[in-house]
Amino acid sequence: MSAVHRLTLGDVLAEHRRGRPQGTAVVDGDVRLTYPELDERVDRLVGALAGDGVAPGDRVLWLGRNSFRVLELLLACARLGAIFCPANWRQSADEIAYVLDDLTPRVVVWEESEAVEKARGQVVPDARWIRAGEEYETYLTSGNTAFSGIMDDDAPVLALYTAAFDGRPNAALLSHSALVAHSMALLHMRQMEDGFTFLACGPLFHVGTMMFTLATFQIGGKLVFTPAYEPDEVCRLIDAEKCTQAFLFGPMIDGLVQANRDGRYDLGSLRFVSHSPEWDAMITVDDSPWCASGMGGYGQTEVGGMLTFLGLGMGGEGFAGRPSPLVHVQILDPDGREVPPGEVGEICARGHSLFSGYWNRPELNAEKSAFGWHHTGDLGRREDDGTITFVGPKLRMIKSAHENIYPAEVERALKTHPAVADAAVIGVPDDRFGQSPKAIVVLAEGAEATSEQIIEHVRGEIASYKKPREVVFVAEIPKRGYTPDYDALDAAHGGGAYPGA
Repeated sequence: MSAVHRLTLGDVLAEHRRGRPQGTAVVDGDVRLTYPELDERVDRLVGALAGDGVAPGDRVLWLGRNSFRVLELLLACARLGAIFCPANWRQSADEIAYVLDDLTPRVVVWEESEAVEKARGQVVPDARWIRAGEEYETYLTSGNTAFSGIMDDDAPVLALYTAAFDGRPNAALLSHSALVAHSMALLHMRQMEDGFTFLACGPLFHVGTMMFTLATFQIGGKLVFTPAYEPDEVCRLIDAEKCTQAFLFGPMIDGLVQANRDGRYDLGSLRFVSHSPEWDAMITVDDSPWCASGMGGYGQTEVGGMLTFLGLGMGGEGFAGRPSPLVHVQILDPDGREVPPGEVGEICARGHSLFSGYWNRPELNAEKSAFGWHHTGDLGRREDDGTITFVGPKLRMIKSAHENIYPAEVERALKTHPAVADAAVIGVPDDRFGQSPKAIVVLAEGAEATSEQIIEHVRGEIASYKKPREVVFVAEIPKRGYTPDYDALDAAHGGGAYPGA
């Protein structure tokens, strides 16, 4: 790519240094940095990392709570062509050891914790370990290696480990161009303007916090960091820094309402989604498409955050809205053909904000990019009005009399029955139909329901051919990661004859 068309995260910082010489970039405790000051620190960090041998494609790992140093490290990696990963520091020692072994970082910046210490003893990566705080600040001044180069904005710069739905997490790689594209779509939907201030009180290893952090950075706003969500401190920071937005959802909002019962903090600068009469009276209820729609849509780490926005389809049939203006979405069947409106298939996408694949997963990457589309692994439906409905994880498919039945869709219908606490669906061999769906159901405590009642309920929710032909009641559903362990369920309840098996 010609340098004329390049725009990396490092370039964005350089432009803010020139265009916002007095603009506050970050606030973190006693630390307040203007954009020129942040740019200077990033340049020094680039020298230190380059002196440690960090080169294009190398990984730098952060193991700690929220900090302005997360942004510094990301921007330094951006200028080096390296890949930065803020990992979940709250994981167990074994889980952190897995990340260390999988990512093989060149440099690890860490905050002391028992789990990190134990994990460090389990693996011996060839990495430089730097404690956050004074050691990090000393390291920042140690760089004596100048580095200059033209980075490819299609190169990955950020790695975020995704939820281990199948028991094994994968690091999704996001490029400069993908992050810039997603930021532009988000700041449009949120109607972010000059002076926008974001409070990063959610975890920065989560795409939900990171996407707003980067959109605020993209527009040259002010980023306020706090180590973790604490209601009193969040209220104080909103008041003191006049925050426009924060990473918040229902229970967190309820905590802020409780902490500010006496009205000692002015939260009026916060332009946020309506939640409750008490909350709405404390803040300014925002009317941007993002907030007016309840911050809805469909997304995942692999698409940079949001793939669709409910704000582009408010009042539509599908509760996930319509795709971001910078992506293209189709609902595909297992053979890569687009299914008609009203039919369920896999949500697949192309576009500027999509990830570059997973770190060190060539087979999975090939599977995920079949037919020239990113396969999200999630099921959806394009409604007659063009909006999209998210159904649930794909995981596997049942083939019954030439009809495709996705367990996730049937499970969703099962769980709308008031007596059902949990449910999973498997396919069992059927001499007539090839397979038929069987439901394994956990009833809510004190609830009663018969198989016939459960089946009839599902018949009313989805197409009749998708209903289970048998229901088995159990005490619990075995899980693998966050999802049902279908192999265990097959073994216990006679599953099999899946297509392709």
